[in-house]
Amino acid sequence: MFRVLLILSLLGSSSLWIGRVNSHEESGEWSCNSDDSETQLVAEFRPGFITLDGHTDDWKDIDGFEFSLLPALDPDAEHEYKDGKMTVKALHDGHDMYFMLQVDGDYVYSKGENKKCPSVALMFQIGEDASYHNMGGCKEGVSSCTSKTCKGHEVDIMHFSIGNAIPGRLYGSNPLDNGEGNGDDRFGHLVDLYAWNPHCRYIDGKGPSGNDSRSQNDWKGAWWHSSFTLHSGFVEEDSPYAKDGQKGTYFYEFSRPLRTLDRLQQDAQFTIGETSKMSVAFWYPPDGLPWHGSGHFSISCDWISLDVIPGRSVVRTGTSSSGSGVFALLLSVVSLCGSVFVGYWVIYRPRRIPFTPMETQMENI
Repeated sequence: MFRVLLILSLLGSSSLWIGRVNSHEESGEWSCNSDDSETQLVAEFRPGFITLDGHTDDWKDIDGFEFSLLPALDPDAEHEYKDGKMTVKALHDGHDMYFMLQVDGDYVYSKGENKKCPSVALMFQIGEDASYHNMGGCKEGVSSCTSKTCKGHEVDIMHFSIGNAIPGRLYGSNPLDNGEGNGDDRFGHLVDLYAWNPHCRYIDGKGPSGNDSRSQNDWKGAWWHSSFTLHSGFVEEDSPYAKDGQKGTYFYEFSRPLRTLDRLQQDAQFTIGETSKMSVAFWYPPDGLPWHGSGHFSISCDWISLDVIPGRSVVRTGTSSSGSGVFALLLSVVSLCGSVFVGYWVIYRPRRIPFTPMETQMENI
């Protein structure tokens, strides 16, 4: 009897494990016909422009793109996210990259339950062979994926689940988790991950071969919802911060250094003047039910190009600027002419020798 129960138990646990794996598999053959793969998101050079607090007024003059949100596993327009499109913006200040995500959605929040709160993720290509589809596209399974067997298929992921995150407060990189050498965030679950495929996904510094203490979480971020009426700052006791079901918009802001101290091929590296590949995912709890990992929406069924633009000298135009330029030019011409005249006068002026009487000369001898 015990043996029968043991077998049934093993079969049950196996079916659960298989179920989790299959949740990431498409129902049919994968196809992507999106035009968004030609979209180029531009990160301009704007130093001293953004305050990372979830409020997005400082982004109003920054250009971005609107994307339809389609199911990641079945990008069919019939199943598009019903509350609207997602706006994505980016910029850099020469040291850090900044991202802003904006998406309409009724306010829902369940403290301590990440999967009952909206969640977002950014994904970037690291390895040259890393595909958007299948999160890097390595063919190896859970038992065989390693940094060697999946070399070239690395992707970098930032995932923010807000169930324990206070609106307007910073989460992500912190000295406690970074001190342990990993990309975790014990306070707000803004975590730094890497993956080779959906089944081989790990917190930076952790992996199938054990932990490595040389990693850290390089991301920082905050969130907000337009239904909030208090703007001076929330604390944890204010949860749930607003009433569920209120119409409005979610805002997410993130930053990360252009270059990190990564030595393990777990972080994407941004270079000014070059193009990176990225994507954005969004989870929303359906009808108050928890979302599941593969049930997310995506801005495209392929990579989006991210151009990191170099800074340029600012050329001012306008009446006052033009007047100043003309005056400066005129002053320069006058100065040049004056210099030529003075030089000519010094060199070619007639030299007069003063007359000295003979008596005066004799007295000086």
